[in-house]
Amino acid sequence: MRTAAAALTALSFVGVAALAGCGSGSSGDGVSRNASASSAPPSASPSRSPASASGWDPRPGSVAAVGDSITRGFDACSVLADCPEVSWATGSDAGVRSLAVRLLGASKAAERSWNHAVSGARMVQLPEQMALAAKERPDLVTVMMGANDACRGSVRLMTPVADFRASFEASMRQLRAGAPKAQVYVASVPDLKRLWSEGRQDESIRKVWSLGICPSMLADADDLGPAAVARRDAVRDRVVAYNEVLRDVCAKDRYCRYDGGAVFGFRFTGAQLSPWDWFHPSRDGQARLAEIAYRTVTAAEPPA
Repeated sequence: MRTAAAALTALSFVGVAALAGCGSGSSGDGVSRNASASSAPPSASPSRSPASASGWDPRPGSVAAVGDSITRGFDACSVLADCPEVSWATGSDAGVRSLAVRLLGASKAAERSWNHAVSGARMVQLPEQMALAAKERPDLVTVMMGANDACRGSVRLMTPVADFRASFEASMRQLRAGAPKAQVYVASVPDLKRLWSEGRQDESIRKVWSLGICPSMLADADDLGPAAVARRDAVRDRVVAYNEVLRDVCAKDRYCRYDGGAVFGFRFTGAQLSPWDWFHPSRDGQARLAEIAYRTVTAAEPPA
């Protein structure tokens, strides 16, 4: 793993405009099929299983992913770059064993999974991604979106909860217009304040964060004054509100499952965070996200 000092040097060299939020804001259509098949054995047979009494099929036969830089594997393989092969949702990396690989097996995942996530995306951009996902006619769509809505230049610039809800509802309508029976797995937004708490005492990490990574939460990370505390609490409260929206909207759709707050509650450690920005998940962090998704998708009943 690279040291914090090395990461700081690398980020300073290439520039940090892309790190104002949670992703690179990369150009292009953000779509990538799995480039290669992993040799790791899947944890379940890729064959379809009968749907449960609720209508949920725990063994979907294809997966389309939508979301932001986390689902693109940003900063997991190299500095300021997407690395979709390690994506928790559709990646082919043997160490991660993505949700698609766990459900379908490596060879079928390479043919039957699609990644439409875009680094830097916010919830307002999800309807467009959902339209692309619907064209694949997938059995399952994974959604991880919302961190960029909270990671803004200031608390004032965070996406209002009402707008976040309207965009997510529009996204679900967009999906249903093209894929009325596609199942949807919705991951909660990670707890950004816990991330701050994990790294705030390390001076080198604070220096990397000061380059512009999620400033609404991570700016002046060693400041414990009343204004800084209030700012971080406001960001966390907004993330909690976003997760309530994800839960509520998902609950209204028969074929949707929310993770019950599992990603929000997961305690990412240094080993599970990018060595370049101490914000995005590393390969190990991506693997943990894949595990959470697999448990939720294959469970007999949705999380409480």
